[in-house]
Amino acid sequence: MSSLLSSKFRPAGVSAFVLFCLAVSLIPAGCTGTLWNDPYPPEDDKQAVLYQSFAERPKHLDPAVAYSENEYAFIAQIYEPPLQYHYLKRPYQLVPLTVTRLPEITYYGRQGQKLAPDADPQDIAYSDYLLEIKPGIRFQPHPAFAQDQGGQYRYHHLKPEEIESLSTLNDFAETGTRELTAEDYVYQIKRLAYPKTQSPIAEIMKGYIVGFDEFAGQSADKPMPALRTLPMSGVEVLDRYRYKIRIKGKYPQFSYWLAMPFFAPMPWEADAFYGQPGLDDKNVTLDWYPVGSGPFYLAENNPNRRMLLLRNPNFHTETYPAEGEPGDAEQGLLEDAGKPLPFIDKVVFTLEKETIPSWSKFLQGYYDASGIASDSFDQAVQFTGGGITLTDSLKEKGIRLQTSVETSIFYMGFNMLDPTVGGDSEKSRKLRQAIAIAVDYEEFIAIFRNERGVPAQGAIPPGIFGNEAGEAGLNRYVYDWVNGKPQRKPIEAARKLIAEAGYPNGIDPKTKAPLILYFDTTATSVDDKPLMNWYRKQFQKLGIQLVIRATDYNRFQQKMSSGNAQIFTWGWNADYPDPENFFSLLYGPNGKVKQSGENAGNYRNPEFDRLFERMRNMENDPPRLEIIRQMQEIIRRDAPWVFGFHPKTFSLYHGWVSNLKPNLMANNRTKYIRVDPVRRAELRKDWNRPVLWPLAIGGAALILLLMPAVSAYRRRTHRPVSEISKIQTEAIR
Repeated sequence: MSSLLSSKFRPAGVSAFVLFCLAVSLIPAGCTGTLWNDPYPPEDDKQAVLYQSFAERPKHLDPAVAYSENEYAFIAQIYEPPLQYHYLKRPYQLVPLTVTRLPEITYYGRQGQKLAPDADPQDIAYSDYLLEIKPGIRFQPHPAFAQDQGGQYRYHHLKPEEIESLSTLNDFAETGTRELTAEDYVYQIKRLAYPKTQSPIAEIMKGYIVGFDEFAGQSADKPMPALRTLPMSGVEVLDRYRYKIRIKGKYPQFSYWLAMPFFAPMPWEADAFYGQPGLDDKNVTLDWYPVGSGPFYLAENNPNRRMLLLRNPNFHTETYPAEGEPGDAEQGLLEDAGKPLPFIDKVVFTLEKETIPSWSKFLQGYYDASGIASDSFDQAVQFTGGGITLTDSLKEKGIRLQTSVETSIFYMGFNMLDPTVGGDSEKSRKLRQAIAIAVDYEEFIAIFRNERGVPAQGAIPPGIFGNEAGEAGLNRYVYDWVNGKPQRKPIEAARKLIAEAGYPNGIDPKTKAPLILYFDTTATSVDDKPLMNWYRKQFQKLGIQLVIRATDYNRFQQKMSSGNAQIFTWGWNADYPDPENFFSLLYGPNGKVKQSGENAGNYRNPEFDRLFERMRNMENDPPRLEIIRQMQEIIRRDAPWVFGFHPKTFSLYHGWVSNLKPNLMANNRTKYIRVDPVRRAELRKDWNRPVLWPLAIGGAALILLLMPAVSAYRRRTHRPVSEISKIQTEAIR
């Protein structure tokens, strides 16, 4: 009886629960003071926080090893090489960062005699680079510097049980710091040479820095701490703030290397701390937690979720540039002139493996900047008679578009060792020239790049000395100058060339069938099929049958190294803004097969090589430009590359972000950026107001659906006791 009586209260309880849930669901966001979909804590709304996303965890954060864009996004904000690029001036200009002035360069002859600054490069045996560090620069707080009262390093001799109790670097109770000295820069150069570091620039530097190769041999079997006292003949600490680097011959581009994280300082204490057995198992390593003197330090490294940069409390005095290019002041880029850097307190990087969620969060205001993925391109950008502009929906949000041509080139290369497409015969040269005309990179850019690219006229990208705009920079073997702009030659011109090469209508006279050429690629995905079909159609214009040979990256690399590839695509991004960096990809002694160099097509032209050796050590002046023109003419005629295109970046920024100017060489741009957190919070709230009426309608519909069931249940549970007894009796029978 008691169970039957208690069931009488259940319908009322169910109804109350439904109404309670509905009431809770209709509580407006304004009552809580926060947005329902805000992924960040409320206190961030009042801080100068920059929100960004990343798609792939950085593999290396050790500046001696890191060499990719996603790694530089972090370490360039943490480490400080002696030089940097001026944020606003163009063409790109080196300026001091941690040094008092640009390097003082002195030239010496083979007998050790000092030479004049304008000495013939052929007479220069050595160049000395003298660098003087600014006093008072200090490293970020870090446990590697923590000392006890007796001056002993507290965490350099950890016991196994102490290491076992650790989870992250933040588990260390104490931190310390010290002043940056010249020895820290010299120690890092030794780390570059140390074979166990496996620095990607070690092979390059041993050709320039005196004693670099010898040091590598001497240190190979030594532990890392021994590097500090092991001398390198070409690198010397002069005193606390001065050091000297001696390089072989004259190499003006070496100053550009001094602006890269490879040459940032490394305290020996960091290696002594991180080198302790057991820390590597905890991911407490230099590749996980950098130690720098820059404006930010890495406070959290959780690459499966987020990475967090915080303002370095020990950061030295540095101010926003006081001058720039004409027009910078009018664009508001000098409003912060002379103010201390950085303007950001915190940078939050959130993992976003997919482009669509990242794009949606940018539109909601939860990321401050965004690129434009192919799926979102039409939503963001539209093409008009005047060029490219943002869509109205983005303009209404105050979003701004910045475009810039990258200092990069993507090209189609020919293996010059191949008997069909290679060599320096007139026959093979005309075949390559015909292909260069037929492969329509304007169409490629339109179809596969959403117009984000500029067809290349030679090896040097815009923004690099030697790139000439207009008719002066035209590749006349592929283009005509028509109505003030380049126009690709008609396909008939290519067909004439291929006939002169001995393949009329693309027919191979040996086989009486279409000429077969092979395109080696790593494009193995189903998604790559449209691109591969496009390449086939380009060659079909000439009657050539293109066979796609797709392999994985390792197999492709083996083919390139052994010279078994025939036609391929490749790209190069400028390490530094100098034509030598791009012409070196075509310099004979850098051949991929014989010298394991970056000349992927194994191109060799004695005249080009001779001019390269003259040009590489010259200053940027009219005589150098004239030599560059001659070199461009040689490779345009020989056509070892179909020059392809220079990528164009499209970047979107919200209106609350300022001090934005594309700088394709500087990686430490974050310290210049300013955000308005108050304006951001207001706009986020406006853009993310909850729409409650669907919940109300849904709740009402749910009540209507439940009412018949509730009514039937109440009728059944409110039957008279006699009727219930009758039902129970019949059930027993």
